[in-house]
Amino acid sequence: MAVAMEATLNDTNSLSEPKPSVIYRCKKCRRIVATEELILPHKRGQGQKCFKWKKRNDKSEDTGATECSSIFVEPMKWMQAVDEGCIEDKLQCIGCKARLGSFNWAGMQCNCGAWINPAFQLHKSRMDECHV
Repeated sequence: MAVAMEATLNDTNSLSEPKPSVIYRCKKCRRIVATEELILPHKRGQGQKCFKWKKRNDKSEDTGATECSSIFVEPMKWMQAVDEGCIEDKLQCIGCKARLGSFNWAGMQCNCGAWINPAFQLHKSRMDECHV
């Protein structure tokens, strides 16, 4: 009986505190900049067809197999330029001032062709993806 009671207590504690399974850290200083819960999923665009002809690659056909090179997140407290009232600016790590991405309240286009509005874009190449 005591074992069953202890098991239910542990189950309720784990339900009240959900742990993120993926966190993103700055590559330079390893500070946590985003968690999986803050990522805004987007529907994949049509690839190169969505870009202006001057911004397209030289490839005649787009295979659509490329993965998004960035993640889009909700605005967070560490994003100082957002608090200052800027409409668009670069996003820098609060710890080491490394450039992690950019934001624009009017929106941005992902490399997959999807348009995200408003856009708070963090480049995957500037962050480490850590599975917890």
